Amino acid sequence: MWRLSPDTGGLKSMNKISQAFDGKKAFIPFITAGDPDLDTTRELLLAMQEAGADLIEIGIPFSDPVAEGPVIQEADLRALQAGTTTDKIFDMVKSISDRLVVPVVFMTYINPVYVYGIEKFAKKTKECGVSGIIVPDVPYEEKEEIRSVFSQYELTVISMIAPTSADRARMIAKEAEGFVYCVSSMGVTGVRTEISTGISTLIEQVKSVKDIPCAIGFGISTPAQAKEMAAISDGAIVGSAIVRIVAEHGKDSVSYVKKYVESMKQAVIESLF
Repeated sequence: MWRLSPDTGGLKSMNKISQAFDGKKAFIPFITAGDPDLDTTRELLLAMQEAGADLIEIGIPFSDPVAEGPVIQEADLRALQAGTTTDKIFDMVKSISDRLVVPVVFMTYINPVYVYGIEKFAKKTKECGVSGIIVPDVPYEEKEEIRSVFSQYELTVISMIAPTSADRARMIAKEAEGFVYCVSSMGVTGVRTEISTGISTLIEQVKSVKDIPCAIGFGISTPAQAKEMAAISDGAIVGSAIVRIVAEHGKDSVSYVKKYVESMKQAVIESLF
């Protein structure tokens, strides 16, 4: 298992997150909570776990998701129009927390966290069994403001490193917890036909500083891409491709997403050979 410093905040959640990478490559799917509704989201979470997901990201919808492409932006809008709120998401996740064996993290933006209240948000996150949070629009220099609060609740704040952060990769890696979310290419989330191979250099920089799992996200949509990215990292993260399936099939999307996750997980496994 990945070695963790005994004085690191959020130790329990990091232990659970590290289990997603323990002796294997991780497949990490993302869905937007409340798209098309929270009942479907609940079913999707359990179906993705059954299909082999090692860790799951739950997107909390926001009206101005600056890091997201049109697919996830539209999902956020649908979720908000359906009446999805942060409190309802907490309640939904809590209702199946005893059935969610794999670690779960929220992905959201700093505005919803501030509006809700940082400490209240952290407390609710802990109560519903979630292990941590990813906040794309909080830079490294401002991360401590939320990390200091979340660590009190044994929660992990996941760091993101993008190609534009290459010169700061070692600095970010030194303070990283749980795993490092390595952004494959510049721009917003979305399906891509080609993914930059320069990401391997970024991962090498992280690994030179800290023995921590690195998972690649942004643009991965096919089994071939998942296999390629997992081969040079510790796992693959897929969001837009899954959200697009949900957009197409709505309340009937569960079986389609499950089949897709199974195929992507298999590709990640094959990257070991």
